[in-house]
Amino acid sequence: MRHRRFPRSTDPAVAPNPGAAARERPRSDDARPPVARRFAALFASVVVLGTTAGLALAPSSPAPDPAAVALVADGSADTVAEAVQSIEVHDAAVLPGVAEESYVASTGTETLVAGGTNEDWAKLVLIEGDWPVTDENVTFMMRWMRQENGADNWWNRNNPLNNGQGSGGGSGLGSYPDLVVAAYYAAENLRSGRYPAVDAALQRGDSADATAQAIWASPWASSHYGYGTHWSSRPYDVIEAPAEAWGR
Repeated sequence: MRHRRFPRSTDPAVAPNPGAAARERPRSDDARPPVARRFAALFASVVVLGTTAGLALAPSSPAPDPAAVALVADGSADTVAEAVQSIEVHDAAVLPGVAEESYVASTGTETLVAGGTNEDWAKLVLIEGDWPVTDENVTFMMRWMRQENGADNWWNRNNPLNNGQGSGGGSGLGSYPDLVVAAYYAAENLRSGRYPAVDAALQRGDSADATAQAIWASPWASSHYGYGTHWSSRPYDVIEAPAEAWGR
Protein backbone atom coordinates (compact mmCIF):
# COMPACT_ATOMS: atom_id res chain seq x y z
CA MET A 1 0.00 0.00 0.00
CA ARG A 2 1.45 3.27 -0.99
CA HIS A 3 1.17 6.38 1.08
CA ARG A 4 0.85 9.60 -0.73
CA ARG A 5 2.77 12.53 0.61
CA PHE A 6 1.63 16.03 0.21
CA PRO A 7 3.99 18.92 0.32
CA ARG A 8 3.82 21.11 3.60
CA SER A 9 2.19 24.39 2.90
CA THR A 10 3.86 27.57 4.05
CA ASP A 11 0.63 29.58 3.95
CA PRO A 12 -0.63 30.05 7.52
CA ALA A 13 -4.15 30.58 6.27
CA VAL A 14 -4.07 27.13 4.71
CA ALA A 15 -2.09 25.36 7.39
CA PRO A 16 -2.25 27.30 10.69
CA ASN A 17 0.31 26.49 13.34
CA PRO A 18 -1.51 25.49 16.54
CA GLY A 19 1.45 26.40 18.76
CA ALA A 20 1.70 29.89 17.32
CA ALA A 21 -2.00 30.47 17.83
CA ALA A 22 -1.66 29.52 21.49
CA ARG A 23 1.12 32.05 21.99
CA GLU A 24 -0.91 34.99 20.62
CA ARG A 25 -2.53 37.45 23.14
CA PRO A 26 -5.22 40.02 22.41
CA ARG A 27 -3.69 43.45 22.20
CA SER A 28 -6.78 45.66 21.92
CA ASP A 29 -10.02 46.24 23.82
CA ASP A 30 -11.85 44.77 20.85
CA ALA A 31 -10.16 41.47 21.56
CA ARG A 32 -11.19 41.49 25.30
CA PRO A 33 -14.38 39.81 26.50
CA PRO A 34 -17.37 42.16 27.14
CA VAL A 35 -17.15 41.71 30.95
CA ALA A 36 -13.47 42.65 31.04
CA ARG A 37 -14.10 45.75 28.95
CA ARG A 38 -16.87 46.91 31.32
CA PHE A 39 -14.73 46.35 34.42
CA ALA A 40 -11.86 48.32 32.94
CA ALA A 41 -14.16 51.24 32.11
CA LEU A 42 -15.70 51.20 35.60
CA PHE A 43 -12.28 51.10 37.27
CA ALA A 44 -11.06 54.05 35.21
CA SER A 45 -14.15 56.07 36.21
CA VAL A 46 -13.63 55.34 39.92
CA VAL A 47 -10.00 56.43 39.72
CA VAL A 48 -10.93 59.72 38.05
CA LEU A 49 -13.73 60.46 40.51
CA GLY A 50 -11.51 59.63 43.51
CA THR A 51 -8.77 61.94 42.30
CA THR A 52 -11.24 64.78 41.71
CA ALA A 53 -12.85 64.38 45.13
CA GLY A 54 -9.47 64.33 46.83
CA LEU A 55 -8.50 67.58 45.19
CA ALA A 56 -11.83 69.18 46.16
CA LEU A 57 -11.60 68.13 49.83
CA ALA A 58 -7.97 69.02 50.34
CA PRO A 59 -7.80 72.17 52.51
CA SER A 60 -6.10 75.17 51.07
CA SER A 61 -3.03 76.45 52.85
CA PRO A 62 -4.01 79.15 55.40
CA ALA A 63 -2.67 82.63 54.92
CA PRO A 64 0.25 83.33 57.27
CA ASP A 65 -0.47 85.34 60.40
CA PRO A 66 0.70 88.95 59.81
CA ALA A 67 2.06 89.10 63.36
CA ALA A 68 4.09 85.95 62.77
CA VAL A 69 5.42 87.33 59.49
CA ALA A 70 6.48 90.49 61.33
CA LEU A 71 8.42 88.45 63.89
CA VAL A 72 10.28 86.71 61.08
CA ALA A 73 10.97 90.04 59.39
CA ASP A 74 12.59 91.58 62.46
CA GLY A 75 14.61 88.47 63.25
CA SER A 76 12.67 87.37 66.34
CA ALA A 77 11.90 84.03 64.68
CA ASP A 78 13.50 82.03 61.87
CA THR A 79 10.27 80.77 60.34
CA VAL A 80 6.59 81.64 60.45
CA ALA A 81 5.89 78.29 62.13
CA GLU A 82 8.21 79.21 65.02
CA ALA A 83 6.56 82.60 65.43
CA VAL A 84 3.02 81.21 65.74
CA GLN A 85 1.97 80.50 69.30
CA SER A 86 -0.81 78.12 70.23
CA ILE A 87 -2.38 76.72 73.35
CA GLU A 88 -4.35 73.54 73.88
CA VAL A 89 -7.21 73.45 76.38
CA HIS A 90 -8.50 70.13 77.65
CA ASP A 91 -12.18 69.42 77.00
CA ALA A 92 -12.77 68.99 80.74
CA ALA A 93 -11.28 72.37 81.63
CA VAL A 94 -13.67 74.67 83.47
CA LEU A 95 -13.33 78.43 83.36
CA PRO A 96 -13.23 80.05 86.80
CA GLY A 97 -16.14 82.23 87.78
CA VAL A 98 -15.75 85.99 87.60
CA ALA A 99 -16.04 87.67 90.96
CA GLU A 100 -18.29 90.71 90.99
CA GLU A 101 -17.38 92.86 93.95
CA SER A 102 -18.71 96.24 94.91
CA TYR A 103 -16.60 98.95 96.46
CA VAL A 104 -16.78 102.58 97.39
CA ALA A 105 -14.00 104.84 96.17
CA SER A 106 -12.69 107.58 98.38
CA THR A 107 -11.19 110.87 97.26
CA GLY A 108 -7.92 112.19 98.59
CA THR A 109 -7.72 115.20 100.90
CA GLU A 110 -5.77 117.28 98.38
CA THR A 111 -8.45 116.79 95.74
CA LEU A 112 -11.22 117.81 98.13
CA VAL A 113 -9.36 120.91 99.31
CA ALA A 114 -8.76 121.90 95.70
CA GLY A 115 -12.49 121.51 95.03
CA GLY A 116 -13.29 123.80 97.97
CA THR A 117 -17.07 123.26 98.13
CA ASN A 118 -19.40 122.32 100.97
CA GLU A 119 -19.80 118.91 99.34
CA ASP A 120 -16.01 118.48 99.41
CA TRP A 121 -15.96 119.34 103.12
CA ALA A 122 -18.74 116.82 103.84
CA LYS A 123 -16.68 114.10 102.14
CA LEU A 124 -13.58 115.19 104.05
CA VAL A 125 -15.38 114.66 107.38
CA LEU A 126 -16.44 111.18 106.26
CA ILE A 127 -12.87 110.32 105.30
CA GLU A 128 -11.52 111.60 108.62
CA GLY A 129 -14.07 109.47 110.49
CA ASP A 130 -13.37 106.43 108.34
CA TRP A 131 -16.99 106.25 107.22
CA PRO A 132 -18.00 105.20 103.70
CA VAL A 133 -18.36 108.09 101.26
CA THR A 134 -21.80 107.07 99.99
CA ASP A 135 -24.45 109.29 98.45
CA GLU A 136 -26.64 108.83 101.53
CA ASN A 137 -23.86 109.85 103.91
CA VAL A 138 -22.98 112.91 101.82
CA THR A 139 -26.65 113.91 101.65
CA PHE A 140 -27.00 113.69 105.42
CA MET A 141 -23.89 115.80 105.99
CA MET A 142 -25.05 118.46 103.53
CA ARG A 143 -28.47 118.73 105.16
CA TRP A 144 -26.90 118.89 108.62
CA MET A 145 -24.48 121.66 107.61
CA ARG A 146 -27.35 123.64 106.11
CA GLN A 147 -29.29 123.46 109.41
CA GLU A 148 -26.28 124.71 111.39
CA ASN A 149 -25.00 127.66 109.36
CA GLY A 150 -27.08 128.02 106.23
CA ALA A 151 -25.95 127.24 102.68
CA ASP A 152 -24.62 130.66 101.67
CA ASN A 153 -22.29 130.94 104.66
CA TRP A 154 -21.64 127.29 105.47
CA TRP A 155 -17.94 127.98 106.28
CA ASN A 156 -18.85 130.49 109.07
CA ARG A 157 -15.93 130.71 111.55
CA ASN A 158 -14.46 127.74 109.69
CA ASN A 159 -16.86 125.66 111.81
CA PRO A 160 -19.62 124.30 109.51
CA LEU A 161 -21.24 122.12 112.22
CA ASN A 162 -20.76 124.53 115.15
CA ASN A 163 -18.61 121.91 116.84
CA GLY A 164 -17.31 122.77 120.29
CA GLN A 165 -14.53 120.15 120.42
CA GLY A 166 -11.15 121.67 119.61
CA SER A 167 -12.63 125.03 118.64
CA GLY A 168 -12.22 126.79 122.00
CA GLY A 169 -15.95 127.19 122.47
CA GLY A 170 -17.93 124.51 124.28
CA SER A 171 -21.20 125.95 123.04
CA GLY A 172 -20.13 125.48 119.43
CA LEU A 173 -19.38 129.12 118.81
CA GLY A 174 -15.63 128.62 118.54
CA SER A 175 -13.61 128.60 115.33
CA TYR A 176 -10.81 126.65 113.64
CA PRO A 177 -7.72 127.79 111.73
CA ASP A 178 -9.17 126.35 108.51
CA LEU A 179 -11.75 123.91 107.22
CA VAL A 180 -9.30 121.00 107.10
CA VAL A 181 -8.79 121.23 110.87
CA ALA A 182 -12.54 121.62 111.33
CA ALA A 183 -13.19 118.37 109.46
CA TYR A 184 -10.74 116.52 111.69
CA TYR A 185 -12.38 117.68 114.92
CA ALA A 186 -15.91 117.07 113.65
CA ALA A 187 -15.04 113.43 112.93
CA GLU A 188 -13.19 113.09 116.24
CA ASN A 189 -16.21 114.32 118.20
CA LEU A 190 -18.65 112.01 116.39
CA ARG A 191 -16.34 109.04 117.02
CA SER A 192 -15.78 109.94 120.69
CA GLY A 193 -18.48 107.59 121.97
CA ARG A 194 -20.91 110.36 122.84
CA TYR A 195 -22.90 109.79 119.63
CA PRO A 196 -22.94 106.00 119.11
CA ALA A 197 -26.19 105.94 117.12
CA VAL A 198 -24.89 108.58 114.70
CA ASP A 199 -21.58 106.75 114.35
CA ALA A 200 -23.37 103.44 113.63
CA ALA A 201 -25.68 105.04 111.07
CA LEU A 202 -22.71 106.62 109.26
CA GLN A 203 -20.93 103.27 109.29
CA ARG A 204 -23.88 101.72 107.48
CA GLY A 205 -24.10 104.68 105.10
CA ASP A 206 -27.35 103.50 103.56
CA SER A 207 -29.91 106.08 104.73
CA ALA A 208 -29.64 109.83 105.12
CA ASP A 209 -33.00 109.87 106.93
CA ALA A 210 -31.96 107.24 109.48
CA THR A 211 -28.76 109.15 110.29
CA ALA A 212 -30.77 112.36 110.63
CA GLN A 213 -33.06 110.71 113.17
CA ALA A 214 -29.97 109.61 115.11
CA ILE A 215 -28.61 113.18 115.30
CA TRP A 216 -32.03 114.52 116.34
CA ALA A 217 -32.13 112.13 119.29
CA SER A 218 -28.52 112.93 120.30
CA PRO A 219 -27.30 115.74 122.58
CA TRP A 220 -25.51 117.52 119.70
CA ALA A 221 -28.12 120.30 119.62
CA SER A 222 -30.19 121.23 122.64
CA SER A 223 -33.14 121.90 120.37
CA HIS A 224 -32.83 118.39 118.82
CA TYR A 225 -33.78 120.17 115.58
CA GLY A 226 -37.40 119.97 116.70
CA TYR A 227 -37.05 116.19 116.17
CA GLY A 228 -37.30 116.82 112.48
CA THR A 229 -39.59 119.84 112.34
CA HIS A 230 -36.55 122.12 111.94
CA TRP A 231 -34.90 119.91 109.36
CA SER A 232 -35.17 120.31 105.59
CA SER A 233 -34.81 117.42 103.15
CA ARG A 234 -34.99 119.50 100.00
CA PRO A 235 -32.13 119.19 97.46
CA TYR A 236 -28.96 120.92 98.58
CA ASP A 237 -26.83 123.47 96.73
CA VAL A 238 -23.10 123.01 96.14
CA ILE A 239 -21.30 126.23 97.10
CA GLU A 240 -17.58 126.98 97.13
CA ALA A 241 -15.95 128.60 100.15
CA PRO A 242 -13.24 131.30 99.89
CA ALA A 243 -9.71 129.97 99.45
CA GLU A 244 -8.56 131.41 102.79
CA ALA A 245 -11.16 129.32 104.61
CA TRP A 246 -9.30 126.27 103.35
CA GLY A 247 -5.95 127.70 104.42
CA ARG A 248 -4.83 128.31 100.86
